[in-house]
Amino acid sequence: MKTIRKALALLLALCMVAALSACGSPSSENSAPPANSTAPVESKDQGGEPADDVELLWWAPPTFIQDADDPAGTYEQKLVEEFNASHPGITVKVETIDFTTASDKITTAIESGTAADVLFDAPGRIIEYGKNGKLVALDDMFTDEFKKDVGNDDLLTSCQGNGTYYMYPISASPFYMAINEKMWTDSGAIEHVNLEGNRAWTAEDFEKAIEKLAAAGYNPGVLFCGGQGGDQGTRAFIANLYDGSVADGEKYTFNSEAMIKGLTKAQEWINKGWLGNGVQYNGGQSIELFVAGTTSWEFCWGTSAAGNNAATMESNGVTPISLPFPSEDGKPVLEYLVNGFCVFDNGDEAKAEAAKTFIKWLCDNEENVTRTGAFPVLQSMGNLYPGDAEKELLSEFTKMYGPYYNTMDGFANMRAEWFDMLQKITGGGDVTELANAAVESSNAGMAG
Repeated sequence: MKTIRKALALLLALCMVAALSACGSPSSENSAPPANSTAPVESKDQGGEPADDVELLWWAPPTFIQDADDPAGTYEQKLVEEFNASHPGITVKVETIDFTTASDKITTAIESGTAADVLFDAPGRIIEYGKNGKLVALDDMFTDEFKKDVGNDDLLTSCQGNGTYYMYPISASPFYMAINEKMWTDSGAIEHVNLEGNRAWTAEDFEKAIEKLAAAGYNPGVLFCGGQGGDQGTRAFIANLYDGSVADGEKYTFNSEAMIKGLTKAQEWINKGWLGNGVQYNGGQSIELFVAGTTSWEFCWGTSAAGNNAATMESNGVTPISLPFPSEDGKPVLEYLVNGFCVFDNGDEAKAEAAKTFIKWLCDNEENVTRTGAFPVLQSMGNLYPGDAEKELLSEFTKMYGPYYNTMDGFANMRAEWFDMLQKITGGGDVTELANAAVESSNAGMAG
C-alpha cells in the first residue's frame, strides 16, 4: 500500500486551509428546501440610515463561493462596495479571516475591545459569544412575518442563546462525507456503496469497502484531530457507526456504549491501515488531501467545500461522490450547518443598528444564498437550484438531521475535549478511560 505518511506530509506543505464549522437539527418535515416559489425576496433594511456617518468592519471567513479563480474575499468585497454605494452614511469594510485561527483571533479581539462589528459564522461560536454578553440582541429582526417564512422552529432555536436571538441566518445545509469515484471504482470498493435514493448505507459495508481500498493501495481518509476545524465530521462519523450520540440535549454522552464501540472500531481501523491517523491534520487540511487526490474519502464535506474546491478537483481528476455517513442500521443521522451573522456589542448603538441593516441586506438576497452553496432559510425563496441533481440529493440528506447540540452550554469546551481525546486514541490510548475523562470534563465545563 502507498505510504500515507509521506504523501500526506508532502501535501501538507502545500495546503491552504478551508475548514467548516458547527451543525444542527431541523425536523425532517420542515428541513427540505422548499420548491414552491422562485419569486425574489426584497431586502427590507432594518434600522434605516444613521444620523451620522458610521463605519463597520465585517469579518468574513471564506464561505461565499467565488467567481472562477478569484481569491477568497473577492465576492465579499464586491458586496460591500454595492452596499456602500446604496447606503449613504454607512461604510462597510471587509476582512477575510481563516476558520482555523478565527477562534483565537476573535477571543483576543473581544478581550481587548477590538472585535469587528459583524461576523459571518455558525451557531456554535456565535451563541457562545451571545451567552457571554458580547453580542447585540437581534430579537427585533425576528418578526412574526420572518419566523413564519422560515417555518422551522428547530432552525430558529439554533439562532438563540438563553431565549435571545443572536444570529440572523442566511442559509443551511447538511454535513456529509465524500468519496473519490475513481479510487473506489478501480478498487472494487464501490460495490459496497448504495448509489440509489438517499444513498444510506451501513457501517458493515463501509468496513468491507475500506478493506478493499487498502488492498488496492489507496490512501484512506484521515480521522483528523489536529485542531477543532471541521470536527463535526469526525463526531458524526463515530456517532453513526453504532447509532450513538454526542449529547442528549442536557449533557454530553460520547462515552456511551455505542460511542465507545465506534471509537474502538476507528482505533482498530487505524492500526490496520484502513483509516488514516489524522493527528497532524484539522478538517481543512484533511479536505485539501482529498481535493488533491491523495486520500480516497473525506469526512469533513459540505456544500461550501464542494463548491469552493470544484475547479481544483476537476484539474486533479477527482470526482467526488456525496454520501451520508455509514450507520449500523442504515439510517444515518446528520449534523447540519446554519450560516448567519452576528453583531458584536461595541458600545455604539448607531453602529449596532447600521450592522442590522447590513446583515439583513446580505441575507435577503437569493444570489448571496446560492453563493453559500446551501439552501435558503426563507421558504418564500423557493427552490434556488432547479434541475440540479446534486442539490436534489442533498435535499434528501436534510431529512436525516439529528438533535442540535451545538448551542448547548460548554460546547466550545467540549470541542477541545473531543479532539484531545481523539489524539490520544489514535496514539493507542485506552478508549474507555479517555472517553470517560473527556465526557466528565465536557459536562463539568457546562457550568463554566
